[in-house]
Order: sequence, then C-alpha cells, then structure tokens
Amino acid sequence: MKTESKKNQKKTEKEIESLLKKMTLDEKISMIHGASLFRSGGVERLGIPGIETSDGPMGVREEFMSDRWVPAGNNDDRVSYLPSNSALASTWNPYRAYEMGKVLGAEARGRGKDVILAPGINIKRSPLCGRNFEYMSEDPKLTATLAVPFIKGIQDNDVAACVKHFTANVQETDRLMVDEEIDERTLQELYFPAFKAAVQEANAYSVMGAYNKVNGYHCCENKKLLDDVLRGEWGFDGAVISDWGGVHLTREAAECSLDLEMSVFPDFDEYMLANPLKELIKKGEVSEEVVNAKVRNLLRMMFRLKMIGREKASRRSGSYNTPDHRQMILRTAEESMILLKNEKQALPLNAFRIKKLVVVGQNAAWIHSDGGGSAEIKALYEICPLMGLKCYLGGGTQVKYVKGYHVPEKRKTFDHNWQADSLDGLERSTAGILTRDDGAPKSHRAEEDERLAQLAKEAAEVHEKNKALFAEAIEAVKDADAVIYVGGLNHYIDSEGADRTDMKLPYEQDELIEALLKVRKDMIVTFIGGSPVEMPWRDKAQAILWSYYAGMETGTAFARIIFGDIDPSGKLAETFPNVYGDCVTAKNGQFGVQGSIRLEEGLYCGYRYFDRQRIAPAFCFGHGLSYTRFTYSGLTFKTEKGGDIKLTFTVKNVGKMVGAEIAQVYVAPIGAKIDRPDKELKSYAKVELAPGKSRKVAITLKREDFAYYDENSHDFVTDAGDYEILVGASCEDIRLKGIAALA
Repeated sequence: MKTESKKNQKKTEKEIESLLKKMTLDEKISMIHGASLFRSGGVERLGIPGIETSDGPMGVREEFMSDRWVPAGNNDDRVSYLPSNSALASTWNPYRAYEMGKVLGAEARGRGKDVILAPGINIKRSPLCGRNFEYMSEDPKLTATLAVPFIKGIQDNDVAACVKHFTANVQETDRLMVDEEIDERTLQELYFPAFKAAVQEANAYSVMGAYNKVNGYHCCENKKLLDDVLRGEWGFDGAVISDWGGVHLTREAAECSLDLEMSVFPDFDEYMLANPLKELIKKGEVSEEVVNAKVRNLLRMMFRLKMIGREKASRRSGSYNTPDHRQMILRTAEESMILLKNEKQALPLNAFRIKKLVVVGQNAAWIHSDGGGSAEIKALYEICPLMGLKCYLGGGTQVKYVKGYHVPEKRKTFDHNWQADSLDGLERSTAGILTRDDGAPKSHRAEEDERLAQLAKEAAEVHEKNKALFAEAIEAVKDADAVIYVGGLNHYIDSEGADRTDMKLPYEQDELIEALLKVRKDMIVTFIGGSPVEMPWRDKAQAILWSYYAGMETGTAFARIIFGDIDPSGKLAETFPNVYGDCVTAKNGQFGVQGSIRLEEGLYCGYRYFDRQRIAPAFCFGHGLSYTRFTYSGLTFKTEKGGDIKLTFTVKNVGKMVGAEIAQVYVAPIGAKIDRPDKELKSYAKVELAPGKSRKVAITLKREDFAYYDENSHDFVTDAGDYEILVGASCEDIRLKGIAALA
C-alpha cells in the first residue's frame, strides 16, 4: 500500500526509529490513547503533536469541549453539509465520489484536523439498520469503486481518511457486544472487498475498528482481522484506530494491531491502552515492543500527513465553506436523486403553468444536518425542499405549505452524554477490562421498556394531532394547480445507536398519502430518508422521487429535477423490498437481537437473495428512471492476453433531453462447480448523452471478476467455463446478453 518512493520510505523508517529511541515508555503510551475526546496524546519535546480527529462522513463536526460531549459554542465551526454516503452511492459516479472526498478533506484540513472519520463502507445487510444512511450499498463492487476515489479525494488534502467500521457493523442493536458468526467465504466475498480496495487501491492512511464482535472477538481486539487479514494479507501499514469505546480488554488490544484507542469518557489515563497497559508492561506480562509497533504505525501516518518530518512546511492548509465546495455538493445532490416511478410523464412539472402549488409534508421544511448521531454537523446552511421550490419559482407562483403530519419534537440537550449512554451497562474494572455489570446492558432491559413506552406515547400524540393536519392537507390540495408531497424519514429514526423497528413510514404517512391520492391522483410523491420504506399505495401514485440526505443544496437539486432543468440520473444502490417480511433478515430472524447473530444467509444479501428466492422487490437494485430514453445495442466480447474479457456495447439517447445512463454489467456463472449467486455486479459505466447521440462503451472484466473464494485453499479461484454476461439498466432490466468462455 506504500505510495512513497523506496528511498523516501527508507528515510521515513529511519526517522521513525530515531524518534522511538528518544521516547520514554510514558511518552509512547501517551501517543496510543486519547488525550481529549477527539485528540490523541503527543510528545511536545520531540515536536510530535497530538492527532486531531473529527467525525464524520457528511461534514466536519462542530467543536466539542476536550473532556465533555458539550459543544464548545464557537461561531466559526459551521461547515459545508455533504450528501450522505447513501446519496453519493446513488450517483454511481466515481468522479463525484472523488469530488466529495476532496471537499471533505479540504474542510477537515481547513478546520485543523488530521484524521476525518470517513467514509462508512459497511455492507447494508438489513434495511432496518439505523446507520444505513452513513453506508453506501448492499453490493461490495459498487461500494469499492466509490470508496476508492472518495478516500483519494480526502487524502489529497494531507488528511487521513479513517475507513469504517472494520468489519461487518451490520446492526446498532447491542452494538458493543453483539457477536456475529460469519463464515470465511462470506467475509471474503461480501464484507471484505471494499476495505481491501480502500487499503490496496486507495492507500487509506487509517482504518477504524468496529464495535461488534466477529466470530467471538471484538473487532478492535481481533488478531484474525487486524493482524492476519488487514496487515498480513493486505499489507496495511497505516494506523488502526478504535471506534470510540470499542476497546474492552487491555492485553488483547495491546497484543493485536490496534494503534490508537479512543473512547467517550474523560478519564483518559485509565483507557485500556493507558495506565492499565503500563502496569502490565511493568509486571513483564506484556512486551514494550507492542507499544513500539503501535507508535511506529502512528508516526508513519503522521509523516505521510506532513504533520512531522522534512515535508512539514509543505502541508496543505485546506479551506472550508468555499463557493467551489457548494457547487460540487450541488452537482452530487442532483445526480443522487432517484426517479422510482413516472407514469403518464407526470414529471417534470411545467413551472409556467403553475400559479398555485401546494406542498404537503414535514420533510419539505425539515433540517436534517444536525442529527443522526456522530454524522451530525453544524451546517453553514441547508436548503430544504420547500425553500428550493420557492427560490426556483419566485413570487409569481403561490406556494402553500401544510405540515400534513405531526412529528413529536425531541429537544437536544447536553445534560447527559448520549455517546456515554451508548456504553451504558459497561463499567471499567481496575484490571483494565471494560465489562458488563451483569451480562446485559441496562439499555437493553429496563431502558428498552421505557423506550417502548415512550414510542407508544408518541404514537398516541401523533394520531391525535394528525386528525386536524390530515383534514387541512386534504382541503388545501383540492384547488391547486400542482401538489407535491414531501415525506419520508428523519434522524429521529435514521440514527446511530438504534435500529428501526419496522420498514413502515412513520407518523401515519401511509394513511395521509392514501387520502391525498384519492383527492389528487396527480400528486407527486417525494421522499427524503436514509433507508427503504414500504409503499403500500405505490400503484396509485403516478410519480415517486426518492432522495437520501443530499446535503446543503438538497432543495436546489430537488427543484431543478422537479421542473426538468436537469434529468434525474440516480439509481438505487440497494434493494427496496415490498415489505420487510420479504427480507432475508426477517425470514431468518438474525437481525436486531442481542448477544449473538449468525449471518446464515451467507452471500445472499440484497439483490442476491431476491434473485435466488424469486421475490419481486418494489424497486430493484440499480433501478432509476430518466426523463429521456436510452437503448443498448451491439454487445461484443474479446478475450485479451491474461484471460481478461473486453466487452463493448453502444448506448444511445433516443429521447428529447440530455441525460445520463448507468449501464450495469453483471456476471452469471453457467454450470458453476459450487453454489454461487445467480448474478453479481462486476462493473458499470455512467454515460452522459445529448438527444440522438450514442457512445460505444468499453469495459474490461478481469479474470478475478469471475472468481469465488475457496475455503479449502483459502484463496480466490476462477474456474474455466462459460459465463453469461448481462448488461442492463438495473439488475432486473437486462438489455443485452452474451456468453463468454474462460479458458
């Protein structure tokens, strides 16, 4: 993973050893644990600063006090609000991923940060995971091809990407103690590839260990994951940083390849890799060399970031809140929105024909940047859909907004530490072990009952208030020239620390949409959210537009798509099931439970499962409509030297508008020797075309694109034989087919 010249590498390693020899044990230990909530310790006398870190994937988080989870109260830490990783993935555009990484890295550097805790690249196993909005896709290939340029964009600014959460952080329920049983093949084919690409292709400078256990061991103390796979197989020589509070055992954390322990408590000298480790070293129970190895990795990252060493004076200074950043965010937001349905060409709307527009739904006016857990930020601004529509239409059009449904307010307070609350039931022992008080966190006993009682209370409040709000909305839409519904989810629901209880729209929105569609069949239904929802009324709606949390320019992009200034080109990076009961995690019951879960579905996650079980989803992986039309033709294959397959085909825009098509390439083994998914995404190309124009697309499938992981040889194997190559507009909308023979 080394990008430096061999000569520079040798110099760096020599300087690292020189610094190590000058350091005392106390100084070395100070470097490998937090000295404040977001900063590690440094060695001032040797010119080694602490490492400044910050959340997160959607922008640089506001400043907090060094020892309390309380905002510092600054007025200079507002930043650009980036599209969520789910929104970014919906662009299927590696260049947009690079741009968003570049923005995030520049803003992190501009705020004086060394490490930005992003991107989140865990595979979306269940649509109910509370942090899915922070992740990209259910597919490892799509995730990898977007994560790599995103990381490169960050690190071009002399800031380290901290790729998270390694690995298989698939649920928030019991997230600190849940033990996930995963077979080797599933890890290698599904949960590892994006992390492997982050290390070997993007040269990520740091990786974050996950909270959960995998096969009996916490990820931050897991020698199999950190020593054998990450360091041994993939050659990673950067820094491994724990998730905040992810370390439980001193000896285990010391003797594996974890380099920096961070947590949510202010007792920094009592972290597992602080005084408890020093005591074990003094007793001769742990070698000081384990500390040396950690310090080496941290110093190596610091040299790469130009925090220390001969290139320190040339380190980039970064910038934040620039006009260029906002323009790049707008372009990504525009490409991220997905047109799920568009019967009778209901969209785009003609702005010149609308004198009265009625907008229904709380999400039209809701601000999302300040929620979701560690992804929250203090945005410079956020243009909501309602503002976007009003800014676009101006004063010549009457825009009437009605709430439609009630959302119980949850005030954010700082009289307690929600980060610490997420570790509730765990206590530090004098032996340097983070333990449970009696085998199950309090939050999953009495507090769970309290939470359910609160939810019931909120549901009753919603139902009572919705009576008047529904009546107001139904009356308001009757005489409008056009009606737009803006609903969906929010960060009370899409949030770190808790999973969703179901896949239904909250706040009785389904009932409201049904009632409104009876009055206005032409109502445009739009959503903002972080994960799929059931849409029982979807056959009655003419148009459905989906947006993930798309950043500070959400409303601008929303209006430009609604009124046809740009063509929607986003496509789903995850399956939208009809109902949650169709999902594999609903059928096997191995999600959202405490203690342990077995990922018994193996490779059959997302579209792979729906394919195999012949279950029709509401909207399939890769689906997304356009205002124009594209045709595919002329698929050809050519076997190249080394066994790679070069395929070519032509995409043509046969509509009347400039648009972009995402042509997807899937591989389906014919007569496979072992059980394999029916088809798997292996490549794609985003092609922008003017009306009447066509382009020949050339894609090379490498031999490893046809491989599977063999658990007997512990390696990837590519069998000779025939493979069907499928090219299409989604995993279901296949336009071209052909058979390629591998020798």
